[in-house]
Amino acid sequence: MQTVPNPAATGPNYVSADEAVRLIRSHDRVFVQAAAATPMLLLEALARRADELEGVQTIHMHLEGETFPLVSPEARKAFQPNAIFIGSSLRQAVREGYAQYLPIFLSEVPALFRRQIWPLDVALVHVSVPDQHGFCSLGVSVDVAKAAIDSARRIIALVNPQMPRSHGDGLVHCSRFAAAVYSDQPLYEHEPTEPTAVESAIGQHVVTLVENGACLQMGIGGIPNAVLGYLGNHQDLGIHTEMFSDGLLPLVERGVITGRFKKKHSGKIVSGFAIGSRRLYDFIDDNPMVALLDIGYVNDTSVIRKNPNVTAINSAIEVDLTGQVCADSIGTQMYSGVGGQMDFIRGAMLSEGGKAIIALPSMTKRGESKIVPFLKEGAGVVTTRAHVHYIVTEYGIADLYGKNLAQRAKALIAVAHPKHREALDQAASERFKKGWN
Repeated sequence: MQTVPNPAATGPNYVSADEAVRLIRSHDRVFVQAAAATPMLLLEALARRADELEGVQTIHMHLEGETFPLVSPEARKAFQPNAIFIGSSLRQAVREGYAQYLPIFLSEVPALFRRQIWPLDVALVHVSVPDQHGFCSLGVSVDVAKAAIDSARRIIALVNPQMPRSHGDGLVHCSRFAAAVYSDQPLYEHEPTEPTAVESAIGQHVVTLVENGACLQMGIGGIPNAVLGYLGNHQDLGIHTEMFSDGLLPLVERGVITGRFKKKHSGKIVSGFAIGSRRLYDFIDDNPMVALLDIGYVNDTSVIRKNPNVTAINSAIEVDLTGQVCADSIGTQMYSGVGGQMDFIRGAMLSEGGKAIIALPSMTKRGESKIVPFLKEGAGVVTTRAHVHYIVTEYGIADLYGKNLAQRAKALIAVAHPKHREALDQAASERFKKGWN
C-alpha cells in the first residue's frame, strides 16, 4: 500500500486519539463515517470522555465492529446515537432506547447535512495518508461522508496507510483537519462465504432475469454472491450500485464486467461504498475503473434510470400476499433501515428494459414463512405493492407487474415454501372471496 509522506511537507501534525476528541464538546452533533471505514480508535477515545460530556448526538450509517463504544453502560448518559441504517453493533441499543433510528432514503441523507437540517459540528472520518499534494481519500466509504465533511465545522481524521485511495468524490485536503490521528491498522473485513443450497437456488432463478449488457445493483451476502457466481457466461455487464463486495472481482477478472453499455460512467464500477476482504480493498486502491461517489448522486433515481437495463436485486424480511415488502423491521423491532432499496427499485423500473427484483428465502431459520398473509403488526413497508415487480425465492419467480391482488397472491403462493402454501391459500381465499375462485 502507500507510504507515509513527510508530515512537514504535505501532512498534518498528528496527535493522539484522546487529544483529538477533546475538540468535541457537550451538545455537539457528530457525524461518524461508517461501514468498513468506521473510525473505531476515535470512537473508543470519545467513549473515554463520557464523564466529561453530555448531550452529544451522533449520526451515521451502519457501523462495523463487534461493539459500538458509545452505547456501553458507562457512556450512555453522554451520547445519543442516531442511525440512518442499523448495523448489528447498534441493534440491541435501538431496541432498548439507548440509540434512535432515523428513517430516510439513503439518497436524501446528504441533504440533511447540506441543508443544515442536521447541522454538524464535527465529522469523524477514516482516511488514506496524504498524497504529495496533501490530499487524503475517504477510501472505501464516500457515500454520505462526502456531504458530512463538506458541511461539518470541524473534521477529526484517523489517517491510516491501510485505507485504499479511491477515485471519485472522496478527496479532502489535510489542511481541513482540525485534528489528525495516525494509526496503521487493518480495516474491518467481511470475508465472502459460500452460498447455502437455498441461496444458490435463488441465485439460479435470479440469473435468468439478468440480460447481457445489464447494469447491476446488489448488496452483500449469500444471495448476491450466489447471483454473481452464476454470471460467468454473461457479457458486458455494468455496475451502478450503492455498495459492492468481493463477489464482483472474479467477474472483473474474467472480463464479464465491462460497463460498455452504460450511458452514465461507461466502463466504470460506480458505487458509494464497499465492504469486503483485503483483496477487495487492494482492488479499489488507485483503480481508475472504480468510482466511489456521493450517495446523493449514486442513488438518485434520475441518474440510475439513464443507464439501460438496470437490474436491481434487493432483499426483504417478509412480503405479504399483495406484494408489500418489509425490509427494515421485524414487527415493531427495527432491524436495519430503508437504505437505498426504493431508490434503486424505482430507478430500475424507470430504466429502459430495467428490472426490479426482491430476492429472499421462502422461510426463516425457524421455519416461518417469509411470504405472509399480512405483515407483522408494526412492520414497515419499505417498498410498496405498486413498486414491486419480481419476487424470487428458491422455488421460483413471481412476476407481479400488471397483476391484480388475487393474481399476485397466486403467484406469490407458488413460490412460497410448500409447507406453508395451504395456509396461505386459505388466507387468500378469506381475503379475496369470490375473486379467489
